[in-house]
Amino acid sequence: MRKKRNAGEKTCTLGENSMQTIFDFFSGMGEEFALFVVSMIPIIELRGAIPLGASLGMNWAAVYVISVIGNLIPVPFIILFGRKILNWLKSTRAFSRFAHWGEAHLMKKADRLMKYSALGLMLFVLVPVPGTGAWSGAALAVLLNLRMKYALPSISLGVLGAGAIMTIGSYGLFGAMRLF
Repeated sequence: MRKKRNAGEKTCTLGENSMQTIFDFFSGMGEEFALFVVSMIPIIELRGAIPLGASLGMNWAAVYVISVIGNLIPVPFIILFGRKILNWLKSTRAFSRFAHWGEAHLMKKADRLMKYSALGLMLFVLVPVPGTGAWSGAALAVLLNLRMKYALPSISLGVLGAGAIMTIGSYGLFGAMRLF
């Protein structure tokens, strides 16, 4: 169920407002589906979806599972098609600058990751800070030419851990430990 806002509550920041707008758009198909869609969106991912589910009073276990699955859905596609898409973006006039910037930005983080390969990728995805996550991890795997059989399990473990961290942070330790 959705929590209603009181007239005196603060308004959302731009990011929260955008996330809420996306959620509201898809909520006609159910809160669970809307949360699933929000968790697939780059930058927001489960790091935004789990606090959103908590703020709406949704069950923590359902929020965790929906957000993890939604966050992982794009990963194999990014790994499989990422290089082709990046090369195409770099060849277009409209997106070339952005594609080169994104590649350079991710490669800065790649130096530390190269030492530890699959473990480093998992830790990169696991730490819930801006600029990390499943989308960035998959993009890094593409740039580092990591094979799917190494990249996907590493990213999946990172997403599971990040989801646990976000769930505990959003619901509180004791709230996340409750079964219902």
